[in-house]
Amino acid sequence: MKQQTQAYSFAISAVLLWSTVASVFKISLEYIDIWQLLLVSTATATFCLLIILLYQKKVTRIPTLSQKDYLRLMILGILSPFLYYLILFKAYQLLPAQIAQSLNYTWAITLMFLSVPILKHKITRFDVAATLICYIGIVVICMDGDTFPEGRLSILGISLAIGSTVIWALYWLYKAKDSVDPIVGLFLSFAFSLPFVAVSYYFFSDSNGWEMNGVYGGFYVGLFEMGLTYVLWLSALQLTNSVAKISTLIYCSPFLSLIFIYSFVGEPIAITTIVGLVMIIAGLLVQRRNDIKS
Repeated sequence: MKQQTQAYSFAISAVLLWSTVASVFKISLEYIDIWQLLLVSTATATFCLLIILLYQKKVTRIPTLSQKDYLRLMILGILSPFLYYLILFKAYQLLPAQIAQSLNYTWAITLMFLSVPILKHKITRFDVAATLICYIGIVVICMDGDTFPEGRLSILGISLAIGSTVIWALYWLYKAKDSVDPIVGLFLSFAFSLPFVAVSYYFFSDSNGWEMNGVYGGFYVGLFEMGLTYVLWLSALQLTNSVAKISTLIYCSPFLSLIFIYSFVGEPIAITTIVGLVMIIAGLLVQRRNDIKS
């Protein structure tokens, strides 16, 4: 019972922290550009994961990995954090936070479709139903763009938010073949991504300086979106006697996120966002029920 209580504590902490990051993305991008945010958050996450590895005495495992492991982890690092967060941050820059975060939650549907050619999975009628529900939810969310301060929703922003789900799904499909310790692998992926992030910042950032409010946001994202929170979630999954119960908690995150977006970003939450998000989560639950039965 004590171990299960610990698992819930870690999981709830992770969900609460993940629920805040959409607001932090949006606020940070008011002060720094996407390249700066990516650089600060990636560097912060890499340092955080190194500290965790040192604490867990897992650093000695790094030299034992094969060249194939290093290559695979470098590819994973290019997918995420480099490409995934670059695309996601741009989507948040172009869209209201509530829209970007809602669309981003459809990544599990994208994962299901990509698993067909990559892992040779079969699509069931439940998968089709889940997809229809989720994508009707997306249409509902995108219908009410005129109610937002930004005016009509950016087509590019919507495309990027949905496109980020492709990168994220590819990341997890490729990671499924990875047998390296999860935290060791995550640290190396971030470390390998840093040169790509730094070079892209040098060539593409058009900022004339660094606003500290944005930098603090980058520290927060690095710790509580990319680094420490992942370890909390992993610990919860390792301690629990019911992965299904712990995993279900993640569906609270988008709704908690709307509360934080309203409170800290100041966005009025549109009814269409709530209805569309409910449909997306319902679709994901249909798909999850099918996965559990399978």
